[in-house]
Amino acid sequence: MTLAFHWFLPTYGDSRFIVGGGHGQRAGAASGDRRASIGYLSSIVRAAEEFGFTGALIPTGAWCEDAWLTAAMLARESERLAFLVAFRPGLISPTLAAQMAATFSAHAPGRLLLNVVTGGEAHEQRAYGDHLSKEERYARCAEFLAIVRRLWAGETVTARGAHLHVEAARLPTLPSPVPPLYFGGSSAAAGPVAAEHADVYLTWGEPVEAVARKIEWIRELAAARDRKIRFGIRLHVITRDTAEDAWRQAGLLLDALDEETVAAAQAGLARSESTGQQRMRELHERHRADGSWRDPRALEVAPNLWAGVGLVRGGAGTALVGDHAEVAERIAEYASLGIDEFILSGYPHLEELFWFGEGVLPHLVRRGLFPDLGGGSGGHVPFLPDGGSA
Repeated sequence: MTLAFHWFLPTYGDSRFIVGGGHGQRAGAASGDRRASIGYLSSIVRAAEEFGFTGALIPTGAWCEDAWLTAAMLARESERLAFLVAFRPGLISPTLAAQMAATFSAHAPGRLLLNVVTGGEAHEQRAYGDHLSKEERYARCAEFLAIVRRLWAGETVTARGAHLHVEAARLPTLPSPVPPLYFGGSSAAAGPVAAEHADVYLTWGEPVEAVARKIEWIRELAAARDRKIRFGIRLHVITRDTAEDAWRQAGLLLDALDEETVAAAQAGLARSESTGQQRMRELHERHRADGSWRDPRALEVAPNLWAGVGLVRGGAGTALVGDHAEVAERIAEYASLGIDEFILSGYPHLEELFWFGEGVLPHLVRRGLFPDLGGGSGGHVPFLPDGGSA
């Protein structure tokens, strides 16, 4: 069994330190020392391509640049990498979304993946003109995806639901292949929508036991609908030649923070209606209360799973921290649960991609979890002390 790996594109800017923002925080809270120009993002895309990654996630929200436009521009700057475009179904009509996906697929066949983000931040949804409750947003999302699926199947669709109404909708061109749908959500309302419509269910990086329970939950819901779903996980990584170096790097990220910065970020994140975000905050809640968050090892909530990123960043708030073999071991552990796809990132995104590609991928190749591409992930490993032994 080989795994699929995706990297992350920081369309709000990059840095050698944690970039905050997202999920409940004000627009503009995310910023970095490096501007997210097409040139810089292209360098990340080309590196991910060289290492054999499947795709790159492009986020959505008031705190970052538009994902669709960014993906369209980067597709011309790369050759094979797919783009996992995050979008919110409540902010665009299902017919237009289906048409946009078909158009992208016509110009870049097989290079579009879609990350459906229902929206867990009521105040941000209202800024875009969306005033539905969380439960209503999930109900609308289900209607939206049902219409999109029918359009991609070539149907002429007339549908009147509680939230969406289209008449005689059809597409001039059908996507080939049909883009797979990625979907995340930890609340009770999210489960049935994922089970009915998702191709890949995504979770943020929680301890193995919690992830196993999520997988079981979604599998059972999908089986009741006679469906099978793949599973993916979203994590940051800090991987170095030695565990000591990796944890030292985690400490440097914490050294750049202070109590005021963390408190301000958490005040924003506390507004989030996202159950997943609440679970991320709970991982470091005690350490924020007693001040022990300044010790990077105190935030190790499971073997090599570090909750430090979530102190100031919304969404995915955990990282795999350790030497290359340890990070590979944790990935194999998640894979044994049924996780097929890994969406990774690190600070800065370009450099950490090379640490992972040249350090961790060779271990995964030897485990049979990643294809041996020669060169790239399977060849010379300059970051290792002897110049090539992993």
